Amino acid sequence: MASGRSSNGGGRGQRLAIVFGGTVLTVVVAWWLFLDYAYDLADVVGIVFVLLAGVMGARAAARFAAQRFPSYDVAEVAVEGPIRRDGGGGGLPSRGGTPADDIVEQIDRANDDTNANGLLLRLNTPGGEVVPSEDIRLAAERFDGPTIAYATDVCASGGYWIASGCDELFARDASIVGSIGVIGSRVNASELADKVGLSYERLAAGKYKDAGVPLKELDGDERNYLQGIIDGLYDDFVERVVAGRDLDPETVRETEARVYLGEEARELGLVDEIGTREDVEARLAEQLDVSEVSVQEFEPTPPLRRRLNLGARDIAYSFGAGVASVLGGETGDANGFEFRVR
Repeated sequence: MASGRSSNGGGRGQRLAIVFGGTVLTVVVAWWLFLDYAYDLADVVGIVFVLLAGVMGARAAARFAAQRFPSYDVAEVAVEGPIRRDGGGGGLPSRGGTPADDIVEQIDRANDDTNANGLLLRLNTPGGEVVPSEDIRLAAERFDGPTIAYATDVCASGGYWIASGCDELFARDASIVGSIGVIGSRVNASELADKVGLSYERLAAGKYKDAGVPLKELDGDERNYLQGIIDGLYDDFVERVVAGRDLDPETVRETEARVYLGEEARELGLVDEIGTREDVEARLAEQLDVSEVSVQEFEPTPPLRRRLNLGARDIAYSFGAGVASVLGGETGDANGFEFRVR
């Protein structure tokens, strides 16, 4: 159990005591105000006021108790959809997933919450960008308490990278798990450019500054240079999995970025247990030494500006981003060349 965190059982009793005491106190005060000093004509109205005041007092006490003594002892954070810094969906129109920085903020907030003794990290993602995946993994790794990753439908590539930062990984029989590999992709639009009369003129300082630009072919040196980056990222991925999952490096490399169904992944050591959500909660209860756990999902609360921006961006992206990504690459990618753990 995480040190310095509160006991959920004691909190329930304290919450009930606060609600009961708040209700009784409110009724007594209301009785004194509305009945002891009321005349005959006001008696009925006074009784109504007493009842209403009792209800309002109970609600106020319940809200205070919930804030002072929360009813949960496990925080749940979800990683849904593609893993990107901004939560976008990549080179095609997509509603995308939760921004990686928001997920990190949720995990850190749970870590700071003295009531959250454990962390349930729910994963349903095909993967995504390398650094955002690493940021989420590090956040899970520094959580002060037991952490269980739960793969629902898909826990591939960047999702598995994240899971390597948790104490255990649960999956379902039909979950798709694995894809321990790195991909680098670029659009080769050189032939299209020739057909429409576009030409590429290089103005750059540094031999490899424009390696991967879509409007020109890769030469052998550029291909080796970019492949070297991918190989380095893959080595990092293998090291994370070996350290986090206690696996042999050769075992990890022999998967060759394949995906596996849950039971086969368990047999290979990629997954600890096959089970349902209830099994995950039972395991957390065992680790926290309680009869059962109460789970609270931590969700991001993006400001209004971001919500409005995301809606407008989805509309604009559907019309223009596809063409822009083919001809000019995407913002943030190295010359149109994108590295993903997917």
